[in-house]
Amino acid sequence: MSKKTHSLAGRVSLQRLTSYAPTQIETALDNLLAPLGGMQAYVKPGQRVLIKPNMLAGKPPEKAVTTHPEILRAVIKLAQNAGGIVSVGDSPGIGSSEAVARKCGILEVVEDSGAQFARFETSAHIDTPQSTFQHLEVAEDILNTDVIINLPKLKTHQMMGLTCAVKNMFGAVVGMRKPRLHLQAGTDKGFFALLLLDLCEHLAPALTIVDAVIAMDGDGPGSGDPVQVGALLAGTHPQAVDTVATALVGLQPQQVWTQQKAIDTRRSFTTLAELELVGDPLDELKPERFRPAKMTDVNFGLKGSLKKLLKNALTARPEPDRLCCKLCNACVEHCPADAMTIAHRCLIIDYERCIRCFCCQELCPHGALITRQGILLKLNSFIHGGR
Repeated sequence: MSKKTHSLAGRVSLQRLTSYAPTQIETALDNLLAPLGGMQAYVKPGQRVLIKPNMLAGKPPEKAVTTHPEILRAVIKLAQNAGGIVSVGDSPGIGSSEAVARKCGILEVVEDSGAQFARFETSAHIDTPQSTFQHLEVAEDILNTDVIINLPKLKTHQMMGLTCAVKNMFGAVVGMRKPRLHLQAGTDKGFFALLLLDLCEHLAPALTIVDAVIAMDGDGPGSGDPVQVGALLAGTHPQAVDTVATALVGLQPQQVWTQQKAIDTRRSFTTLAELELVGDPLDELKPERFRPAKMTDVNFGLKGSLKKLLKNALTARPEPDRLCCKLCNACVEHCPADAMTIAHRCLIIDYERCIRCFCCQELCPHGALITRQGILLKLNSFIHGGR
């Protein structure tokens, strides 16, 4: 590990954890947070603390779609022991927050611990004049708090490449306001990545703790495969944590849109050289395998009509898996571009309207949307090592 002198913001702690056994989690969290000053460095007696897990969908913990409830339980306990008044909340992709929290085991933990459950139902307007979008609406619950603890799950993401600290804060946007922002960003993934960076920086979580014990690779964040990584990560700066998470799973910055845009815009903590890594060595924690999400966009510097002409060859698109599709209508209801319909007992996608945000794949409860790459995109993936 680096012995350089860095600010606390540039310090990221890593800790091996191979099981969700409660006693092992408690020990690992104590070791993880000790180099950062412990939980008491972030939570003072009487402060309102909002813990923001990943609560994408109502899937059981073993599917690795959501933050594991036992990680949440241990973090709640630490915050309460530091004197914090704790609430837990997130806005899921489909369904009410309470229903999703119950299905993934989070609500039971909240109730057992005596914490409050924040439903993220009411939005408040915030001005962000220096940001990609001038105005945003986020859950009132996350604004009416003193301390935010960001508790993401490490997963691939079909649109952004990876979801971790920065992307997890998008859950502060309530319900159907998420698809609206996708629609505003359109097919420009870089523009959407800048939105995510701006939002995370505005909300400024005091502490991020990443559940990478069992991560997700492949077609994340909702339809990939659980993969053993066996680690926890923590830091005070989300971008620093994401830089380490990207390296941990062996991805390059250009494979993660938020990472690449942070580099392009000269943000801090985008390289390992800027960081102080403490705890277990990064190289010893890297998993033997980690399948990235499929590449979904490449333009080869093309612009205008030529790029439009070659759109299908240069980009990936969601495609229904007819055997898995249950015609539940979830994707149709949540498609930002209104590009999906069900007709003649078949799911149909209008690819002229589709903005390639992969919300349908992310939110499908049956894993019935696959990624179909265009021929030039497949070729580019092959040349660059199967991204």
